[in-house]
Amino acid sequence: MIAALDGRGFTRMAFDMQKIRDLMDVLGSPQRAYPSIHLTGTNGKTSTARMIDSLLRAHGLHTGRYTSPHLETVRERISLDGEPISEERLAAVYDEIAPLADLIDKRSAEPLTYFDMTTAMAYATFADAPVDIAVVEVGLGGEEDATNVLEAGVCVITPIGLDHTEWLGDTIEDIAWAKAGIIHHGATVISALQTEEAMRPLLERSASMGATVAREGSEFGVIRRDQAVGGQYLTLQGLGGVYDEVFLPLFGAHQAQNAAMALAAVEAFLGAGPEKQLDPEIVREGLSGVDSPGRLERVRSAPTILLDGAHNPHGMAATVTALEEEFAFRHLVVILAVMADKDASGLLELLEPVTAQLVVTQNSSPRSMPVDELAQEAIEIFGEDRVTVTQTMPDAIEEAVVLAEENTDGEHSGVAVLVTGSIVTVADARKLLKK
Repeated sequence: MIAALDGRGFTRMAFDMQKIRDLMDVLGSPQRAYPSIHLTGTNGKTSTARMIDSLLRAHGLHTGRYTSPHLETVRERISLDGEPISEERLAAVYDEIAPLADLIDKRSAEPLTYFDMTTAMAYATFADAPVDIAVVEVGLGGEEDATNVLEAGVCVITPIGLDHTEWLGDTIEDIAWAKAGIIHHGATVISALQTEEAMRPLLERSASMGATVAREGSEFGVIRRDQAVGGQYLTLQGLGGVYDEVFLPLFGAHQAQNAAMALAAVEAFLGAGPEKQLDPEIVREGLSGVDSPGRLERVRSAPTILLDGAHNPHGMAATVTALEEEFAFRHLVVILAVMADKDASGLLELLEPVTAQLVVTQNSSPRSMPVDELAQEAIEIFGEDRVTVTQTMPDAIEEAVVLAEENTDGEHSGVAVLVTGSIVTVADARKLLKK
């Protein structure tokens, strides 16, 4: 089954909404069997989706969650009540859908993609479960993304920045228009704080769809955040009032922002507002149970090893801020591997002030930037004496740990290794380090 999925081209991009609509039709439109919350944006989608899922489950709802990409197994993409579906269930739903997908393929010059198939499998799984609500993250963009057959009642727009320009456009405004496509008639839109260039398309699309917009900094937001062991304590302004003493077991101001968006989205779905507040204890329970693998995830101690999937300058800026504010390592060794189509120089420039030594490598994706090319860009920014070049992830981890331990002086406190640059980079390292 996995081989058959991979045969559709794991990295192949094709934006043809008609094919996924046709597949949904022959499946009986499973995406109409439940209400949904749909998320798009440049960064923070998966973390926010996981927070929404946890909050909804704390309120006693059965949830389906669809996110991408995965770290270890495709089963992670399709979760029921917070847990990846079983291998047996995944195989069963694939066997149900594959013959119908083959029929759709015969009508088209281009077959359905890997992402089309996993999207259809998620929607069918949720309908079969059944779930009370689906939480769905777009794969890329919004308007022409396969997930957009949902026409969700609640839409969440995380911060929009420059990424995937080869598909979405060269400007923030172009990208925002693509992402605004998930806003459908009568929806409630929960938007992060955006630049004016990004906000204009969101508001214009919302107005044309008769959608209601709630904006961070106006209707909801983070009032206060305090560092805590294992995370942070938050005071959040929600649509229905103030929620204080909320523990979030994740680091960084960006995760606090994600929590505020998640809370507002759940309030909108459950009908909370100026006249009705959610139970603060249930909100605290929901957010205290969140995890977000691969997002400043600590996988080793002595020395500390963190994994973070930041892959564009907007995301890396948030990661660097969190490193400075909440960890303050005195000697940080960074392992970096990026995709060839990413802004490697932008990532390197953000990392340089907080990085003592850099180890460059390449990840397992066929789209990975060749290590020699990344090394050349790194040396221009870091200087040759701070850059170590390795060909594989195992070598990179071994080298980084040696470099970190050389600077411990017998004390591992304040010394760390960060693996970053891509979700695939994190996945490669996680497989080695979690053994």
